[in-house]
Amino acid sequence: MTALKLTRRQSLFAALGALVPASLPGVAHARRPLRIGMIGSGHVGSTLGHLWCRAGHQVMFSDIHKSAAKKLASELYPLAREGTPQEAARFGDAVVLAVPYGALPQLRHSIGSIVGTKPLIDPSNPYGWRDGKIGRLALTKGAGVTTQAMFPQASVVRAFNSEDMTTLEAETFRTPPRLALPMAGDVVQALYVAGWLIHDAGFDPVTVGPLSTAKLFQPGGPGFEARMNATDLRNLLGVTANNPIDRNLATQFAGGM
Repeated sequence: MTALKLTRRQSLFAALGALVPASLPGVAHARRPLRIGMIGSGHVGSTLGHLWCRAGHQVMFSDIHKSAAKKLASELYPLAREGTPQEAARFGDAVVLAVPYGALPQLRHSIGSIVGTKPLIDPSNPYGWRDGKIGRLALTKGAGVTTQAMFPQASVVRAFNSEDMTTLEAETFRTPPRLALPMAGDVVQALYVAGWLIHDAGFDPVTVGPLSTAKLFQPGGPGFEARMNATDLRNLLGVTANNPIDRNLATQFAGGM
């Protein structure tokens, strides 16, 4: 008997159907303003924080350099505030790791238990020359599964890492078709949260699959810095829009839910 060999497109579509639901009441979509705990206030944290505050979300910025978080909180008041990483992790309905990838092992110890099962959005990219052993591991195994191993309880989503923040600043809410941003995760509700945050930042979300597929849009992958609309990005990565997450998000976006 010959085994059926699935194409990459078929395999990813099958994997989407097997994503694990989690209990995240009230945040299946982000039509209500979300509270976002921003771990890091550099270029990534600043860019995403500006985009989300403009959309009406609340952001708590944190950073080892308190002056950076304080400056952003002042600029974006009253929708922004400052705090410690631990306070930001408690504050957020979703938490964002806006730090160099090499900082994640330390953050695992300082905020991992506080994050718990919340959506944990990881836009940080690993580089072996900068991030040492953990960066090299993430490049080999994939940043998605590596981040999840460090935060085993969290609902990790890889998103906002495929494009430079300068590109996001320039391309937000561009004339349609909008710039597409890929996302990958193992928990359905966390993907909905990330999808809404991508949409509210002025881009189109493209669900690639579970965390193992995030390797497709990390450094070295075909989706990294692809700068495409949703149709072209799906074609490049061999995924389809005909999956429950993207279908439901599209319906919610169209209905203004």
